[in-house]
Amino acid sequence: MTADKPLRADARRNREALIARARELFDSGDFFDLRFDDFAALAGVGVGTLYRHFPTREALAEAVYHHEVATLCDRARHLRATLPADEALATFLRGMVDHIDAHEGLARTLATLMATGSGALAEGSRALEQAVTDLVAAAVAGGAVRDDVGAGAVMMALHGIGAAHDRPDWRAEADGVITLVLDGLRRPR
Repeated sequence: MTADKPLRADARRNREALIARARELFDSGDFFDLRFDDFAALAGVGVGTLYRHFPTREALAEAVYHHEVATLCDRARHLRATLPADEALATFLRGMVDHIDAHEGLARTLATLMATGSGALAEGSRALEQAVTDLVAAAVAGGAVRDDVGAGAVMMALHGIGAAHDRPDWRAEADGVITLVLDGLRRPR
């Protein structure tokens, strides 16, 4: 598969089915417990189709990650286009907590991928940070957010929230951290 040549409709459907099924297995935590060849049947495709699209388990995990990042970046752009800048930022950050909570298995899978030194993770992280940078910049331009705090600090808070997912009262604490971040970003009156 080359980047220049678009996939045929059936090949695109197969690829999307593989990514969707892998995402479900990440969320259940079963992705690494399953033989990779057996994954093809679960996704409703042949083993050859699986390997044609994803020669390794890591390649499939990276594709799921890219899909997730693209979805989150699209959401950030949509919020920025449809809400006041400060509301867009707050909605996105609270939505990130929802996303982390709903996809804990994906986070564990990505942690495993990080150990392999995947460049895809760094690329996705940059794209997500750019989406947050754009949200913060719009809120700064709108006068709602301080101009001396960058998106990097916001990303660090999100990473910290994700890393603490095993805490007993994680969800309430995560929501509290987002409130602290938003209060800290707010421009003093």
